Amino acid sequence: TVISFSNQMKRSKALARCGLVLLSFWLCIQSVPINVDKTKVEPQVEELEPPRSAETGLHYDRYLREVIEYLEKDPHFKEKLKNTNMDDIKKGKLSKELDFVQHNFRTKLDELKREEMNRLRMLIKAKHDIQDGNGMTVDHQALLKQFEHLNHMNPDTFEVEDLDRLIKSATKDLENFDKDRHDEFKRYEMMKEHERRERLKNMSEEERKKEEQHFEEMKKKHANHPKVNHPGSEDQLKEVWHEADGLDPEDFDPKTFFKMHGNQHFLSQQFYLEKVYNPQNEEDDMFEMEEERLRMREHVMNEVDTNKDRLVSLSEFMAATKKEEFYDKDEWETLDQNPLYTEEELREYEKQLANEENDINKKSVELQKQREELERQQEELNAQRFEIQQVN
Repeated sequence: TVISFSNQMKRSKALARCGLVLLSFWLCIQSVPINVDKTKVEPQVEELEPPRSAETGLHYDRYLREVIEYLEKDPHFKEKLKNTNMDDIKKGKLSKELDFVQHNFRTKLDELKREEMNRLRMLIKAKHDIQDGNGMTVDHQALLKQFEHLNHMNPDTFEVEDLDRLIKSATKDLENFDKDRHDEFKRYEMMKEHERRERLKNMSEEERKKEEQHFEEMKKKHANHPKVNHPGSEDQLKEVWHEADGLDPEDFDPKTFFKMHGNQHFLSQQFYLEKVYNPQNEEDDMFEMEEERLRMREHVMNEVDTNKDRLVSLSEFMAATKKEEFYDKDEWETLDQNPLYTEEELREYEKQLANEENDINKKSVELQKQREELERQQEELNAQRFEIQQVN
């Protein structure tokens, strides 16, 4: 459980820093416009460098980012993107512009789709083989959901429907990502506490006292960190202005700060996290750091992102600096100050673990019986074969 959670944490790390995938589309608007001489031949399509937009944690992440990269290279599509608002992107109006994308780029998009189809086929075959080999019922509907981000009925060409599905799937999947991420982290914390208590049960009285004492010392050590100002507050921004930018706090100017840092600052929060978490310290859990990052990002976006497009514009930022919350002097309450679960929830979780273990044990017994029966049948066949050979 901890290992699988670790893998998910790694995949979601960049997303926690950068917000939803629609940010990737919106960033195109901020790029310098390209002047195109339409009398010239179509530009040669270059091979992509590794996608530069933030990883999303989705299973189709690479396909998504490569499609975005190629669409950015088309002058017509890029120009339309500059004049398209976020609501129109979500509604699929931008997808219709795919018909006007240059042939060379469309050809590359076709190649990307074929590669993605092959990847999905191999993925589904592997999942099917694993489930079938373990005697599990194959959930065909769940497997087919792997294809929702493209039109698998047309496996060869990338069409308007493919772009529309890709945008809608990414929007839907990532809107649920934060909630799923919080729930998964809560289970991780409960598992960690469950395993700690199980270890204590197998210790002597003296060992248990030492372990409990060490545990409490680590908690106190972790909690003993510098004050963390509220994300997005004046004090927090002045802190960056002074400590990271080397500027005088008395000269702090919100507009200049935004032009220097922009959305990257609001979606990262790395500067403050390093005050609380150090990968070299035993008492600091890096999984908890990523959860803290997500909490800070959500707090800022709830306070500042008034149009809910998952980005902070200059006008939104300047409006936020005039609110009372901007001058909040209270310390940010970190995870160690906010219990994630109750004892009752932990007991319920442990019951679920016990039930799952019982189910696995029952399945193991059944498989062992099946194995013994197969071995018995094989022995009978061998005996019959031997008798036939003796008669001959």
